[in-house]
Order: sequence, then C-alpha cells, then structure tokens
Amino acid sequence: MTEDHRILLGHISTAQGIRGEVVIKSYTNDPSDIAAYGPLTDKSGNRTFEISVVRVAKKGVIARVKGVADRTAAEALRGIELYISRDKLPDTEDDEIYHADLIGLDAVTAEGEHVGVVVAVQNFGAGDLIEIRLAGQSRTEFVPFDEHFVPDIDFDAARLTVVMP
Repeated sequence: MTEDHRILLGHISTAQGIRGEVVIKSYTNDPSDIAAYGPLTDKSGNRTFEISVVRVAKKGVIARVKGVADRTAAEALRGIELYISRDKLPDTEDDEIYHADLIGLDAVTAEGEHVGVVVAVQNFGAGDLIEIRLAGQSRTEFVPFDEHFVPDIDFDAARLTVVMP
C-alpha cells in the first residue's frame, strides 16, 4: 500500500498509566471510531497496530495496543502516526467527499485552463479551503471549498473546476 492510498486517522501522543495503554489523538469524526477500521499501520506501512479503545478522555482516546503490556513499550510508540488503507473507509453519501480524494486533482478554470494541482485541504476555523500549488510555481493559493469557487468535481477525469478569488 503506497502512502498516496492511505489515510491518516490519528497519532499516538503519549503513554497512559503503567499497563501499556496509550493516548491517541484521533482525527475521526467520532474519536472512538479510530479502532473501527481494523489494524492500522505506521507511515511506512511496515508496522501494524491492533487497537482497542478503553475510553475517550479530554486528552484523547485511551487505548490498548496489541502486544504492548507496559509503560516502557507504550512510550516507545509516542509520535507514531496511524494510517488506514483508503479502500477500508465507508462509501460516501452523494453530497460527501473525503478530503483525501481531492489531493492530487488538477485544478482548471471553467474554460479548461490548467491552474495547478490540489495539494491539501485546510480548515482554519472558517470553513474548508483547498490549497492549490499553482502551475509552474512553488507558491500555493487557497480557494474556499464551496459551490461558488469549486462548481464542479470530476473524479473520473481527476480534476476540479475552480473560480479563483
């Protein structure tokens, strides 16, 4: 599985207690869902982690990792990012899109002129923004991710239409 086909679901932030539990910062809509997708992998895809949620706390998801039985082993996992294969995520509804599916799409104008490539989707608190690396440049631009600025997405053609602000 290549990194392009994996979705980051969270990361192990620290050890919890003396029995090998860890605190996971979950990026899933419901934090406890991080364990619902089955085994997760690290960034390289070489290590697999089977996680069971103990409880959800303010600081994150308290979880057990199969094979980790003490604090020392749990501390060794600190900072590990947890990924899942994109094909393990549930299908989206008609009006839903996974942000990861937008990454890599060509951004074009309504006339078909190439603007650049979507490199990220950000949200700084006022709504989603797509970040486009402009064609032939290292500079990026943010475009609000709504129907006015992104009127069409064509996944089959791997592109989206943008109206640049």
